[in-house]
Amino acid sequence: MFYLPLYHSNCIVPQFLGYRSLLYRINLIVLINMPTDMNFWKTKNLHELTEAEWESLCDGCAKCCVHKLEDEATGEVHYTCVACRMLDVNTCRCTDYPNRHETVPDCAVLSADQPAHFQWMPETCAYRLIHEGKPLPSWHPLITGNPASVHEHGASALKKLIPEFLADEEDLEKYIV
Repeated sequence: MFYLPLYHSNCIVPQFLGYRSLLYRINLIVLINMPTDMNFWKTKNLHELTEAEWESLCDGCAKCCVHKLEDEATGEVHYTCVACRMLDVNTCRCTDYPNRHETVPDCAVLSADQPAHFQWMPETCAYRLIHEGKPLPSWHPLITGNPASVHEHGASALKKLIPEFLADEEDLEKYIV
């Protein structure tokens, strides 16, 4: 593997030089598994979604997979550029999605029955938006039909994160973006 350091704020982001082709292959799988009712998010609430519909809501931005810090005084959530140890920073995909909760106990289990977790999701997160009765952004893959649209629009964490093992976990405040 060849890595090219990319500087972002105070983060050095290793990038696999062939990420586009790998990202295309992963996103092609996502497109194949998309639900057949292409407007389900407009007509159903989160409790009514099938498993395929639920999973397709994720735009693949990976912003949910970064270390976040909560200001104890204000409750404000701050994002860092430090990726979860399970996240492949070159594809914005979890390396072991089915077992992520066993490996990382702090990984939030999103569920329509636990709306409190949505506060930890990005403001553009489809789960959060639908829960709040808001529309999906125009660049969302369910709108565009293009799984890479989240990256092309710049709405993802692609090229903006460092792996957890490269960060000083005792001083995460210095990685706030």
